[in-house]
Amino acid sequence: MSDMNEGMGETPEEGPREVAAALSQLAIRMARYLLSDRQGMSLTTAGALSRLEREGPIRLTALAAAEGIAQPSMTVLVQRLEAQGLATRVGHSEDGRVRLVAITDAGRELMVERRRAQSARVVGLLAALPERDVQALGEALRTALPIVARLVQAVPQPGVPGGGTAP
Repeated sequence: MSDMNEGMGETPEEGPREVAAALSQLAIRMARYLLSDRQGMSLTTAGALSRLEREGPIRLTALAAAEGIAQPSMTVLVQRLEAQGLATRVGHSEDGRVRLVAITDAGRELMVERRRAQSARVVGLLAALPERDVQALGEALRTALPIVARLVQAVPQPGVPGGGTAP
């Protein structure tokens, strides 16, 4: 996998451009690998269900904005999710006229299974590596993940209510 080092310098003193290129390359490669087996679910569907699972019931307009798609498209998606039993509409606790979109237990179970399958695929990849490489990767990730999490949480995302981050 020598091409994974493309964009990274030979010295430990990486500049922002080299780090950015490496992070981008890592994200793209892992996303392509993990998303190559979508289990019949579009990225838009997975994103919407993931947001509903994470954030709880939300207005359809806010869900559309947060996921970066047009409201009519989100309406169609939510109707499809409702027909599949993966999402439902619920009343707003403070305004009975407002309907919110919520994930169902079946939707939660589907997302758990999706994450389990993705994790199993990565475990399969790691099994092909020497133990020292797995340990080195683990150490690097324990250092990098909290830093990346702080980095992306600090930057407001366009179209996300409250300025939070998109998934």
